[in-house]
Amino acid sequence: MVRKLKQIAGGAGSSDLAGTVRDSAQQIWLAGLGAFAKAQGEGVKVFNALVKEGEAIHSRTRKITERKVGEVTAAAGKFANQASSKANATWDKLEQVFEDRVARALNRLGVPTNRDIEGLAKRVEALNASLRSLGRGGAAKTAARKPARRKAAAK
Repeated sequence: MVRKLKQIAGGAGSSDLAGTVRDSAQQIWLAGLGAFAKAQGEGVKVFNALVKEGEAIHSRTRKITERKVGEVTAAAGKFANQASSKANATWDKLEQVFEDRVARALNRLGVPTNRDIEGLAKRVEALNASLRSLGRGGAAKTAARKPARRKAAAK
């Protein structure tokens, strides 16, 4: 552009030079307006394209985040279950130790255990059963052996 201006300036007078500069400035101005109009028209398209791309990225990010939150929640739940199981096992052991110590203390004091009482109850039931069987068969034998009643002696 500068060369063109120098060629024109070298061969023409000052009025031709001013006209050429004016024409060039006019073309530059029009080119700028055209670029602005094109950018303005394309800007809406670019803006809409950027909005669509942002929505797509937001959707993908949301899905990934939800999946990761689900994984973390599952891992935390598993950890909580393990901790709960360990705590329950510890309490069970503590309870068993307590029961054993109480049982030993009661045994030292001579207090019978549940097992002792159950054993005695079974023995009493067995004795009652044998007495009943003796009572049935023994009553018939006793009646057969009974001597006759003694008569009262006369006075």
